[in-house]
Amino acid sequence: MKVIDQKGRLFGLINVVDLLVLLAVVAVIGGIAWKLFAPAVTDAIAPEVGMTTTFRVRGATPFLVSEIEKNHDTLIGAKLVNGNEYIDATIESIEITDYVQQVTTADGRIVDALDSTKKDILIVTKSKVAKGTATPKIGNQDVRVGRTFTLKTQTFETIGNIESVVFDD
Repeated sequence: MKVIDQKGRLFGLINVVDLLVLLAVVAVIGGIAWKLFAPAVTDAIAPEVGMTTTFRVRGATPFLVSEIEKNHDTLIGAKLVNGNEYIDATIESIEITDYVQQVTTADGRIVDALDSTKKDILIVTKSKVAKGTATPKIGNQDVRVGRTFTLKTQTFETIGNIESVVFDD
């Protein structure tokens, strides 16, 4: 028995062109089903919870501080970017505070002093992660207190330290 007979049928049952068309139709239907039902299946298997993360940019230069003050309203609500794609994380608030550093006085004591030019920037973001995940992430970056993190929007990018991570109940 030949694989393709004289009439062009595979194993004498179906035409090769008809088989390819049938496979293409099944692939399209499968792709549409995947797009429609995959998010619902993912949510049922791994429900998501909200995560609030606070970042601190320590000792930001006057230029960065003035840019944030100038663009404050456009940054609030801005989506974060990972690589070349927007991710499901937004900036909720930005606060500029005094930058306190330790200095040594003339008599050798170490005291806290305000820097007259630099400021700290607190940025709070909201995102979603799988409930109970061992390694929460925003984009492809791990989120853990103490880590450095690159905060990036369409118009802004800086590196800050993660100061707190809070999960919704």
